Parts: sequence; structure tokens; C-alpha cells
Amino acid sequence: MHLKSLKVFCDVVSRRSFSRAADENGISQSGASQVVHHLEEHLGVKLLDRSKRPFLLTSEGEVFYDGCRKLVEKYFTLEDEVRTLHSEVAGRVRVASIYSVGLHLMDRYLQEFLTRYPKANVRLEYLHPHRVYEAIDADQADIGLVSYPKSSRLLKAIPWRDEPMALVCAPQHRFAHRDRLTLEELAGERVVGFDDGLTIRREIDRVLTQHDVEVQVVMEFDNIETIKRAIEINAGVSLLPAPTVLREVEVGTLCAVPLVGNELIRPLGIIHRRGKNLGTTVRRFIEMLQRVGRDVPQAAHNGAPLAAQTSLEGMSPPVELRHSMNAAD
Repeated sequence: MHLKSLKVFCDVVSRRSFSRAADENGISQSGASQVVHHLEEHLGVKLLDRSKRPFLLTSEGEVFYDGCRKLVEKYFTLEDEVRTLHSEVAGRVRVASIYSVGLHLMDRYLQEFLTRYPKANVRLEYLHPHRVYEAIDADQADIGLVSYPKSSRLLKAIPWRDEPMALVCAPQHRFAHRDRLTLEELAGERVVGFDDGLTIRREIDRVLTQHDVEVQVVMEFDNIETIKRAIEINAGVSLLPAPTVLREVEVGTLCAVPLVGNELIRPLGIIHRRGKNLGTTVRRFIEMLQRVGRDVPQAAHNGAPLAAQTSLEGMSPPVELRHSMNAAD
């Protein structure tokens, strides 16, 4: 019984899909199905109940999956450690991130890491916030990058960095050329806000209420990218994490005005599964994130960025990028 077969089986179960598992392992969908079939023949039991849609694990399949997942995880950790003994970091890192961390920031982190460890393999996938947690829980990713991180019985959250919020508006708005603003000056403003169910919206509402500020919410969205597009057409202003508008401020399509007192902060964190033996490469990546994250540039007002953003030019491969929903917090 080959380790690759066990990994294919684990990927089929964790991703609830033969096609996605096949893509993950560089084989055809029918190939993934045959792997599971051969395992069932070898064990003499049914591992999956295919009469249900989506399929379900049988009781035997649950026991086999739990053991296989631990075995595959231990092997990749061992492989990483052996390579490290040869003085090189050459393992893999699977990162699931909320979209608003942004390619413009991840470029910098990936270039830093792959310049130092050119043989490392990094896979970066952008997901809806709740999917990031699910990916960590299902061992589809080694670490997750989320805002307002939450620890749980199964997941551990590590503080990463705090992002100050800024008033973001169109260049033609009367606030565009202000050096700074107080929250009280937002009273009565037309605001493009986040959906009610998002943590970032609840935090903004809490701080505005503390300052007795009422605004007129004219639009609500569940992701920062759509909010930025609405601000660009001057539909209203918004309170957004300053680093998320770096590109727009650079090219002059948006302006970011600092807030007096800096009370609104979006915390970002790194999450991973408790009890998981993080390999050397994953640990090095976390250390790099914490080190580089302290120096993240913030968007300045009046269209003048504080620092030029980095690019992927000259980056050492391999890096795999995957995209999903662009949710905000």
C-alpha cells in the first residue's frame, strides 16, 4: 500500500470531492476513484457510502481516515525534518488566507521567504473567512490568515499584526485632502458599510456608538473589494483597514485619511490546528510572517503612499495561488 494512495484517500475525504483531490495530486478523477476502490478491495470493506450525495464515510472509513491523516501528516513532517538536517528548508507550506490580506502584501512575504528558502514549496489559497477555519480543521491547509482571530478547542490563534482603520473616500470628496479626521465628523455621512453579520461591521458600529456618531449606511457588502469600487464612484465613504487600499491610494483612485485617536484597529492572526506537528518549513514561514508583518506599510492620505509595494518579479518558484470568495473579515 503506497503512501500516495493514502494521501489521495485523505484528500478525497477532506475536500469531499474526487475531482478536487485528483487535481491536488496531479491525477485524473477516475484515477482518484480507482485509488479508493483499490484500498477498499485491499481492506475488504467499504470506506465510502456512495449512495449519498455528497458521499459519506462509513464507520470503517472514519477509522481509516483518522489513522491515514495522522500517518500522512507524520510522513511529511519527517520528510521536512530530514531535509532540514541537510541544512536546507525544502518542505511545503499550505496557506489559506482571507482575500483582504491582499496579493499586494503577500507578494512581499512570499518574495522574502522564497529568497531565503528557494527550495520551499508554498501554496497560497484565498477563501471566505469561515472556509479558512474549515480548511485548517480538515487539514487542507497548515496555517490560516484571518482577521479577528479566534482560538477554540481545536484551533490555536497566534496574534500577527494590527491594522489601523482609515476613512476612505473618492478623490473628489470633501474629506479627500484632510490630514486627519475625528470620528465625530462622520456624523450624517453616507457610508458604504460591511454586512451586519461580519465582525468588522460590529466593531465599527460599537466604536461609532461610543462616540454617539450616527451615519447613513447607503450600501452594504460582504467584501472589501466591492466596497472600494462603490467608494470610487463616490457612492459614500467607508472605514477600511489602511493596508487594504495601498494600491488605490498609489494610483490616486482613492484617498485614505487617518483617524484621530486611532481607536479602530483590525487585528490579524495566524491560526493552526492544535496538536498538529508543524514542520520546520511551516514554522519558518510563521516566523517570517511575524517578523515582516511588523513593518507592513500603511496607506497615507492625499494619495501619497508611505512605501512602494513589492512585486513578484525575481521571486523564486514554486508558488501556487488559488482564489475563492472575496469576503471581508
